[in-house]
Amino acid sequence: MRNAVLAAIGDELLSGARLEKNANFMAQHLLNKSIDLLRIEVIPDTDEAIHDLLSRWVGKTDLLIMSGGLGPTHDDRTRHAIASYLGCGLREEASMYERVLDRVRNDPRRFAYTERVRDPQAMIPVSAQAVFNPAGFALGIRFERKGTTVIALPGVPMEYQAMTRQELPEIFAPDEKHCWASVIILNIPEMTIAERIPEVISNSALHVSILPAFPQVELIIRGEPKAVAEAERLTRSRFRDDVLPQGCGSLAEAVLYEARFRGARISCAESCTGGLIGAALTEIAGSSDVFNGSAVTYSNEAKNNILGVKAATLEEHGAVSEECAREMAEGALRIYDADFAVSVTGIAGPDGGSETKPVGTVCFGFASDRGTITITRRLPGNREEIRIRTVRFALSELWRMIHNG
Repeated sequence: MRNAVLAAIGDELLSGARLEKNANFMAQHLLNKSIDLLRIEVIPDTDEAIHDLLSRWVGKTDLLIMSGGLGPTHDDRTRHAIASYLGCGLREEASMYERVLDRVRNDPRRFAYTERVRDPQAMIPVSAQAVFNPAGFALGIRFERKGTTVIALPGVPMEYQAMTRQELPEIFAPDEKHCWASVIILNIPEMTIAERIPEVISNSALHVSILPAFPQVELIIRGEPKAVAEAERLTRSRFRDDVLPQGCGSLAEAVLYEARFRGARISCAESCTGGLIGAALTEIAGSSDVFNGSAVTYSNEAKNNILGVKAATLEEHGAVSEECAREMAEGALRIYDADFAVSVTGIAGPDGGSETKPVGTVCFGFASDRGTITITRRLPGNREEIRIRTVRFALSELWRMIHNG
């Protein structure tokens, strides 16, 4: 298999009502196998759009994976559109659907529902094969034409992932010929990074992607395992003080790794992020061995009562100030008996800004037994983007503080 196309079907995806996740999942595994992803498409729930997709890609790609449109409602058109494309009708795949029913026979409510949606969820085109669904109710569809394998699966991510693993085991199996590595570098512009590793960027045996996402840049290096390993080693050596530890795929993982390595405990005090920093850390299993807690102190009263921020500090400098961030971080260090603490207080918008403190102003505090440092940043974007950038910057500087001891 040399190339593939991924397609997601659903009006809710085009409208933004739902976030498409299946293509992202599958693209990563195709990348692992060095299978060229020719296109990712999102199309509406119409017979015409699905028929057009098939007409354009069958015979031009080795693999076409479609997700969505296999549910039981009137707007789920995938099975009908595929049957029309193949010039055939639909048939019931009774024996395979019985296997689906077997999973829920001991649950009367779920069994009754699954039996009720047998038509259409057990129906597949006469000229195609059925794909068993080990995690849901709708059967998938598989057929081959003009050298292209077409697989249509439900859009529910849990079902999509289980069924792709079942139908394409070779894509998920370890590969001794191709691999990829991720290197995450902090606070260095992507052009500077490229200029400092010219032998990696220009190596024709490698495919290097540079993915900036403030305050980090991630390099994805693909190729033959030996070449990838050497490129990763060289890159890490050039950015020794600014690169996350090997195996850490996120800032939160890196913070937890460094804290474990040094036997340290960490804590947070959050205002404008509302607990997002603590959530990022606790999303990772096992974080409780180094993470003591996060105080979400949104109001001035909470900052004063919980963290001990002085009323005079709030009155003189305001909640969005380095003075407040300092006392918040020191309060979190104290009340959680931690070794390192980070605090954030800012204006995420859309309202609340002023001429001296516009929307996007965020103050950070980083405290340890060696003292406290404070930083102010003006972060761009809407409310959601400012909060995300705040979390990333807080974690990046917390990692650097722990890393440097």
